[in-house]
Amino acid sequence: MFAVTVTFEVAPGRMAEFLPLMLENARASLGEAACTRFDVLTDPSRPDEVFLYELYDDEAGFETHKGTEHFKTFNARSDGMVTDKTLKTFGQVAG
Repeated sequence: MFAVTVTFEVAPGRMAEFLPLMLENARASLGEAACTRFDVLTDPSRPDEVFLYELYDDEAGFETHKGTEHFKTFNARSDGMVTDKTLKTFGQVAG
């Protein structure tokens, strides 16, 4: 398993535009063979923040995700809506 977390800081006043694009990207991502989970979360106390939690079979699956048309479309359409983005990845610990 390979996990990805992303925190987006959305420009003030742009959330109504950004969130539908993000949800569309999440739905399309779940159609990828290696993507098993893609959650989009918000917290009312932080109205300009969106948190993603994504699970892939492996790192290669995530790399494939970044090359998909829907991912590229999301990036292009959301350009200028994000003021900061923090991405972290995690590999499963073998036990």
